[in-house]
Amino acid sequence: MPAISIGFVIFPNLTQLDFTGPLQVLSRLPDSETQIVAKTRDPVPSDCGLSLVPTRTFEDCPPLDLICVPGGFGVAAAMRDAETVGFVRRMAEGARYVTSVCTGAFILGAAGLLQGHRATTHWAYTELLPLVGATHEPARVVWDGKVITAGGVTSGIDFALRIVARLAGENVARSIQLGIEYDPDPPFDSGHPDRAPEEVRQLVAPRYAQGREDYRAALSG
Repeated sequence: MPAISIGFVIFPNLTQLDFTGPLQVLSRLPDSETQIVAKTRDPVPSDCGLSLVPTRTFEDCPPLDLICVPGGFGVAAAMRDAETVGFVRRMAEGARYVTSVCTGAFILGAAGLLQGHRATTHWAYTELLPLVGATHEPARVVWDGKVITAGGVTSGIDFALRIVARLAGENVARSIQLGIEYDPDPPFDSGHPDRAPEEVRQLVAPRYAQGREDYRAALSG
């Protein structure tokens, strides 16, 4: 039996990098087993045209030591889906770590798992965290007890390296970082709204305005 069982919950229109970034890191964790879990074993479409193939369903997934929920524009629908939320809540009960990337935090929230916790999510949605009982902490990765939340999209890689360091030691995490050549050197300093120019923020803003309204509606029932 593996020392740790890891499960990613996927759903239609998730952001694939929210999922595949930490998957690439955590799949290299020694003595571990990774499951990709969805309602059925049918391919699940992401928000960029790439379909993802589950390895388990909600019904046949074994207990998980670490559950990770990615985000994406499909989150609003997933929050309204009783099977998805129920599975996350059920698996979280016995998990050692309950985690999310980007707006996957709101699926944890819909399951009641962020109540009273410090948390983060994609910068465009942080104002909504109090709606699920969480306190926003402005950090790329927030670790509060067994709940770990990561910010937007690429922060999932940072989260995964931190959990590897906790479980297998810093040298193992460093070796995975080297193996995937995770050595960010972005051509622009616009990766956070605190640094992006105003004209760039204005270009991006409409993309998330409707999403916030959809999330509010989903969380209000």
